[in-house]
Amino acid sequence: MSLNVLLLGSGGREHALAWKIKQSEMLADLYVAPGNPGTAQVADNVDLSLDDFEEIQSFIETNDIDLTVVGPEKPLVNGIVDFLEGNGHHVFGPSKSAARLEGSKSFANAFMKQNNIPTAEYTTFGRDEFDDVLPHVKDRNKYPVVLKADGLAGGKGVFVCETEEDVRQQMQRFQKGKFGKAAKTLVVEEFLKGEEASVFVISDGETAKMIHNAQDHKRANDGDTGPNTGGMGAYCPAPVLTNEQLHRVEKEIVLPTISAMVLDKQPYKGILYCGLMITEEGPKVVEFNCRFGDPEGQAILPSLESDLLELMWATIEGNLYEKEIRIDNKYRCCVVLASGGYPQSYKTGKIITGLDDVSDDAIIFHAGTRYEDGQLLTDGGRVLNVVCAGERLEDAIRNTYKEVKKISFSDMHYRSDIGVKGLAYFED
Repeated sequence: MSLNVLLLGSGGREHALAWKIKQSEMLADLYVAPGNPGTAQVADNVDLSLDDFEEIQSFIETNDIDLTVVGPEKPLVNGIVDFLEGNGHHVFGPSKSAARLEGSKSFANAFMKQNNIPTAEYTTFGRDEFDDVLPHVKDRNKYPVVLKADGLAGGKGVFVCETEEDVRQQMQRFQKGKFGKAAKTLVVEEFLKGEEASVFVISDGETAKMIHNAQDHKRANDGDTGPNTGGMGAYCPAPVLTNEQLHRVEKEIVLPTISAMVLDKQPYKGILYCGLMITEEGPKVVEFNCRFGDPEGQAILPSLESDLLELMWATIEGNLYEKEIRIDNKYRCCVVLASGGYPQSYKTGKIITGLDDVSDDAIIFHAGTRYEDGQLLTDGGRVLNVVCAGERLEDAIRNTYKEVKKISFSDMHYRSDIGVKGLAYFED
């Protein structure tokens, strides 16, 4: 079988997906919309708007696309799978109903509570109830406390408040409409103590298989300080997830989630990202995402020895149970090179140098770049992802930062401690 594939998205995750799909023996032609200079190295970029479903459908029909792969969450939450499938096209990704696991924090929390999936205690407040949030938190008097915008906020709608004053200041931002429609509803959650990790699952609606696990670094600065970002780096696998913990994740979280979605007549098909906190009581869900993580996907996909396109097609045909997930035995570290000031205000258009000096053993995934007058320029908050492997975690970290130091652009910012947290598990 030979498949023409359209991949939707333009970030580092989509470059990693395109890079991996390109390796498939099942692939005929690969298109990425809108793509970036990195995806252009392995596919044909096409200028399509991810908000214009009819334009995407027209391209699919004109170019005989057999499978559309949706990278980012917004089109999934907005129902692109339902639209395209309703017009007779194959799509890899969850339906609008299933994608609510990421699109609505309150839906996800209620779903987990109903199905006894371990997560934080929570309370939900509508916009007309925002004045009740501070009294509620004061009455509980348990800090830190977590405030979450209910809808999509680009990874920047979650706030850990250490004090009453933190809550007061953050609620002022919510009440002023800082996050727009994403914060029409607010979820106030118990703060879970432990270490974060992520497990990635592929499902055809009935069968679910864990692909791999990783640990993201969401804060902007070293030592997990500074504002929350979309992710400043990741490494895999995460040693906090022992074989025993992974078994519990599968038994207590993954399988109950997939089973409950089937029973609720909204089967989950695609990638399920389980964002976890490994607590003293065991793994608990911090959040679900309806797609590969970014930048976790950039670390995980090079570790996948199985044919990704073959796995995706198996989810379409409903025979994922026949397929094997094969992961190599290496560690990988992914460091994000960001624009100074990210995730707040930052400038773009900075000249990027040094990529020609990077080792062939490293993989560079483009996230926010553009070409102008023959020069590669910065074009986003997160600009490049540098990924290297190693037989040991410390090797992967060292190899990655060696290559990071070869790349430069004005006001470049990156964390210098990606993966360091994992090294503690290997100390004598």
